[in-house]
Amino acid sequence: MATKAVDLLYWRSLPQTGVVFTGLVVVLASMFQLSTITVLSHLLLALMGLTTAVRLYYKLLELLRWNPGLHPFQSQLDEDGTLTDEATVAVVEGAVLRIAFALTELKRLVFIGSVVDSIKFAVFLYLLTHVGVATSGLTLVMAGVITAFSVPLLYRKQQVRIRRLSRSLRTTTKRIKTMFMSMYRKVIPASAAASDHAPTPPPTPAPVSPAPKQKAKAK
Repeated sequence: MATKAVDLLYWRSLPQTGVVFTGLVVVLASMFQLSTITVLSHLLLALMGLTTAVRLYYKLLELLRWNPGLHPFQSQLDEDGTLTDEATVAVVEGAVLRIAFALTELKRLVFIGSVVDSIKFAVFLYLLTHVGVATSGLTLVMAGVITAFSVPLLYRKQQVRIRRLSRSLRTTTKRIKTMFMSMYRKVIPASAAASDHAPTPPPTPAPVSPAPKQKAKAK
């Protein structure tokens, strides 16, 4: 399943990717005017109309003895889409692990497990509030679909330029990080830095009490 999705995103089969991409864009564009239930119902009705026409055509060929009675969609009917016990357990375990990881990360961000990561998350949520005011979730989904099908194709055609740009961006980011780290070290007071690096004095030995003198034996 993952391999088929990658093949579609990288346009390895141009007709198949074109059909899938065009269908997704048409469906999402239709949802701007109609409800999701209406769009899905019309799509299924159109698909059933197509399959019914093909089935009747093959039936007519069978009556005219031009077809030995083959079903046009027998390969789709024979395809086994059921999951075995092992596959079902693997799918459920993977889903549970992803949900548990997401909940753990959300708890860490909300309850300030890391100050820097929580600040980044807060900034991201603040930006999402403005995005939600400016656009809708359906628009974001359409933009995500177009981006998912466009970026791999753009990367394949402009691979050399993109790699060169990414190297320059990494170099610039590293320089900025080094500059901020040097500024942070200068801001730290010299006394605090000296106290941090001062050697700890050796512990003073405890005084040894003199041994009690033995009394001389009486002669």
